[in-house]
Amino acid sequence: MKTRENKSRRDFLKTGSLAAAGFFIVPRHVMGRGFIAPSDKLRIAAIGAGGKGESDLFEFSKSPNADIVFLCDVDDRQIIKSVGRFPKAKRYYDWREMLEKENKSIDAVSVSIPDNGHAVAALAAMQLGKHVYVQKPLTHDIYEARMLTEAAKRYKVVTQMGNQGSSGDGVRTMQEWYRAGIIGDATDIQVWTNRPIWPQGLGTPKSTDPAPPELKWDLWLGPAQEQNYHKEYVPFSWRGFWAFGTGALGDMGCHLIDPAFKTVGLGYPNSVECSQVSIFEKAWTPEYYPESCPAASSVILNFPSKNGKPDVKLHWMDGGIIPQRPEELGADEQFGDNGGGGVLIIGTKGKIMCGTYGSDPKLLPTSKTKEVNVPQTIARVPEGHYVQWINACLAGYGQKEVSSPFEYAGPLTETILMGNLALRTWNIRVEKTTTGNSGRTQYSYPGRKKLIWDAVNMKISNFDEANQFVKRDYRKGW
Repeated sequence: MKTRENKSRRDFLKTGSLAAAGFFIVPRHVMGRGFIAPSDKLRIAAIGAGGKGESDLFEFSKSPNADIVFLCDVDDRQIIKSVGRFPKAKRYYDWREMLEKENKSIDAVSVSIPDNGHAVAALAAMQLGKHVYVQKPLTHDIYEARMLTEAAKRYKVVTQMGNQGSSGDGVRTMQEWYRAGIIGDATDIQVWTNRPIWPQGLGTPKSTDPAPPELKWDLWLGPAQEQNYHKEYVPFSWRGFWAFGTGALGDMGCHLIDPAFKTVGLGYPNSVECSQVSIFEKAWTPEYYPESCPAASSVILNFPSKNGKPDVKLHWMDGGIIPQRPEELGADEQFGDNGGGGVLIIGTKGKIMCGTYGSDPKLLPTSKTKEVNVPQTIARVPEGHYVQWINACLAGYGQKEVSSPFEYAGPLTETILMGNLALRTWNIRVEKTTTGNSGRTQYSYPGRKKLIWDAVNMKISNFDEANQFVKRDYRKGW
């Protein structure tokens, strides 16, 4: 049961003695048309206020119903713009201290920090009854995604993952086409991106840099295991290291796989296989770096048949790998989008193509797009992904729909992280040998091994070593 201390001020005013007193809240009609009383605003605390956190806060601030009240960030350099934009917001470095001290003054929390810290921060906020908006990918490992999915139901808070394309018209158009049977039943899905656009496949930096005084390095590490600071990690390239990030698949999978996941109605995969490319130190000395995400990869996930439908294979490609152009696409027609990504859903009767975020959906051949007249059956989100969440938070749990609640975002994230589990398992199967008088190092790279996934028990059933990547160990104190 929630204590009075864990309730938001809004809930207390509805049920407690302060509501009866009346003079604590000035009615809207007294303040004039269009005025929103402070008590009617969603008080948001930011865990991560620089970089993507900064742009998230800017989007939240577009709503007259949002009030940014606390800023928590470990880097004084990254938070400068947010401090200037929200001068009244109180500043913290440690989000644990902020939640403890300001619990009564927070309604909702935005989490936009490196991937490895998403789950612990989000769950702590949810346990206090706070609504949460968490940047993609939802979590760093599969176990965390399952726990947040269950926590959303347990704590009855409004949740949203930061894959903003999920609120776009494109995804909804694709769903309507698919439900109308335009392309029949999906059998194959091709998804690709030009990421990474940050260093990957290079291994842990061999040197150590002194941490800048503006950065609280220990807090930046969060639950990651202890290691020395290096300028390669902050503020952006941490994405390419398994200790902090989830690579190209983790970064863009939630934007690109989401349209297909939603359209086809996918659930948990039952198997995965992969291959990958590392960057070599020297042309004649190949290297692999198990601590670093690959420079390029290919992943195949299989989704078992449901309701008499066929199995669906989802092919993920990154690092410049792209699928073969469909025959129905004209020679001069664009495949995917200008950002270097795309989605192709292949059905028993036709094909659907779109860009990143579900943008610019088309039926193939593209001339068919204008010929098909399917009625709109799914409500659009003109207010956008961020404001949709704000409005749902103010309405209360279960009152308004959001596009990417954890009940949906959790299984989507698990699917993406299953691909990463396969990539990391690929690395531990590489065999290293030294041959000849030259002493050159050579590696025996494994072929595709199919990993069988028991989704109910969150376990790889045919290669136990892979299960070390389902759930990680946190650093002491986290």
